[in-house]
Amino acid sequence: MDAMDRAAAQVAQGFFGPQEIEHTPAMVPPTGGTPRVQCPDRRQAVMSWDTLDERLPEEHAARVVWAYVESGDLRPLYQRIKAVEGWAGRRPIDPKILLALWLYATLDGVGSAREIDRLCQSHDAYRWICGGVPVNYHSISDFRTEHMEFLDQLLSDSVAALVHEGLVTLNRVAQDGVRVRASAGADSFRRRPTLEECQAEAQEQVRKLREEVEADPATMSKRQQAARQRAVRERSERLGRALAAMQELEKKREAQAKKESAKDDQDQNGGEGNAKKREPREPRVSPTDPEATVMKMGDGGFRPAYNVQYATDTGTQIITGVDAGTVGSDQGQMAPMVQQHEDRYGQRPNQVLVDGGFAKKSDIEQVSSLGVRVYAPVQKARKAEQDPYARRAEDSDVIGEWRGRMGSEEGKAIYKERASTAECVNAAARNRGLYQFLVRGLKKVKAVALLFALAHNLVRAVALRAQLAVAAG
Repeated sequence: MDAMDRAAAQVAQGFFGPQEIEHTPAMVPPTGGTPRVQCPDRRQAVMSWDTLDERLPEEHAARVVWAYVESGDLRPLYQRIKAVEGWAGRRPIDPKILLALWLYATLDGVGSAREIDRLCQSHDAYRWICGGVPVNYHSISDFRTEHMEFLDQLLSDSVAALVHEGLVTLNRVAQDGVRVRASAGADSFRRRPTLEECQAEAQEQVRKLREEVEADPATMSKRQQAARQRAVRERSERLGRALAAMQELEKKREAQAKKESAKDDQDQNGGEGNAKKREPREPRVSPTDPEATVMKMGDGGFRPAYNVQYATDTGTQIITGVDAGTVGSDQGQMAPMVQQHEDRYGQRPNQVLVDGGFAKKSDIEQVSSLGVRVYAPVQKARKAEQDPYARRAEDSDVIGEWRGRMGSEEGKAIYKERASTAECVNAAARNRGLYQFLVRGLKKVKAVALLFALAHNLVRAVALRAQLAVAAG
């Protein structure tokens, strides 16, 4: 057998016959080596051919907000625009964009104009609303604070549309107040002498700055001049409003002192002259937010705040009335809200549900005289054997009827709807960030409260229409 035949035999034996296979050990990576991973490279160029419209899902909330804005009557906003076709002038931002930004931001829990400005550069939903139109925080902030009357009318129009569709009846309304922290510190409140001294200093600053600019206009740019002048002017104006608010407080204090003095004289004539008189505190006002007042908050503390009132349709949880005030008590707030419904929709609610803070006898009588039935809790009787729902000798016919109504099973069942309506609406507002106002002044505060109501109603209207479509189909 030659060499070639022996090689062929070895190959055949390797394929078909038994052979010894040499096993090599598995490869084990050395310990202490550097791991090999895929690292991000954010400097590489990325090309994307999708549009803003393609980036946003069809069911996104921003699209719902935009559809709502487009369906509204925005003619009052467009009538204020001076830039018209055929005339020179810079085109302003479309009011639809600014309104949609605020509604979507409210739903998103964002209440800062600067934060919205930042999101318009980085967040797809905000960028989609802008549609390539550049915005800035000044324009965003000014829109919210300058159009309170329009937002108020928009609430009336939107609820009236739901009433016309048969989704809201305004038969039964629950009212409740929520105290929201003001944009002022508790230690910023000052007495009249301090306010007058600060105002004199502010006026002196205005005068010195004017003289400085007139003497050497080149010391700062026009933009810096305008900024400094605006700052000192606004401080002087705030102090002026603080002194005006102080004057109102002093008038109220004087009227209250006369009332207490007359009551003391009556008590003395009746033989109760040993009661110790309590000296009223000297009024104080915050120059940061002159209209804010110190109120007792939900946690028991006292802080500068505003009292926001919401009225809600119990059947749909649609907010039908909005108000904001500087009085921490809910007493006296029921009748104005009933009147607000008549002004907005041309009709009063048939029933009003309120908590114990509203249950003042004079308020119940006033609202009942308007043909509205009041459901409010009855205070517990001082004596254990006394029935709190039984008419008392000093009660009028209206109060006696109210006691009996609240003691009936039907009245108790109806009143249970208050907590599931008013408290739910307040909780939704808290969840969206209604803890502290970032604006100052009662008018601006009401504008923010209206935005929360409009955003809430937008979500509820979508849900109600969806339920109606399911029931019809």
